[in-house]
Amino acid sequence: MELGLRDKVAVVTGGTDGIGKATAFKLAEEGAKVAICARRKELLDKTADEIRKIGAEALAVAADVSKAIDIERFINAVIDRFGRIDILVNNAGMSLRGKFLEVSDETWGADLELKLFGAIRCTRLTVPYMKKQGGGRIINITTAHGKQPGPESVPTSVSRAAGLALTKVLSKEYAADNILVNTVCVGQIKSGQHERRCVREGISAEEYYSRLAKRVPLKRVGEAEEVANVITFLASNAASYVTGASINLDGGISGVL
Repeated sequence: MELGLRDKVAVVTGGTDGIGKATAFKLAEEGAKVAICARRKELLDKTADEIRKIGAEALAVAADVSKAIDIERFINAVIDRFGRIDILVNNAGMSLRGKFLEVSDETWGADLELKLFGAIRCTRLTVPYMKKQGGGRIINITTAHGKQPGPESVPTSVSRAAGLALTKVLSKEYAADNILVNTVCVGQIKSGQHERRCVREGISAEEYYSRLAKRVPLKRVGEAEEVANVITFLASNAASYVTGASINLDGGISGVL
């Protein structure tokens, strides 16, 4: 199937690891020009070089998505290089979980700045270009916990719930501009974040993922590439009538639609 992504310009935040990296590669494989950002410059440059090796154009900008000035610098660099933005994937984030009474204001603030305000600021800077060029796609990466929070899941479940609300608001506000806005609600997906936790806990990644898989109806942890496939679909012509939707990609673990 021709997805209509050739020569489109795609922006992916948190593009050097897990879902972000897999998405950047998948979009590049479909012919898109890809711009990625992350905080670690060495890893960022390595990822961009890997994308270029498959014959795609790639722009890498070291940026902290929790900082407004870094986001502005990143988006300006994309426009300077490519002149347009067709796809925005708000992916940057991490899972911070704790007991409500033990989570400090600083932790709440850091989580909201990264995952909620990061998405807000990227979108605010991107939408004017999408409107001018006649449309675009925005895909927000959230989690099933945003729909069905459990105990000891703050601040991440709250910031992800805000991301769901943001998706719905934007989808209605910009539908007339042909800007389609959707969210992918992920569950247990393999990532560098999980594997760094394994190192801290002194267990193998295989053992850790096996433990997580026991709670998943499909009995396995998802691959980042499986998330990238869904994101790429939402960014493509094949999803031209999909907006304001949230897609659970969690192996069936969520109890809500």
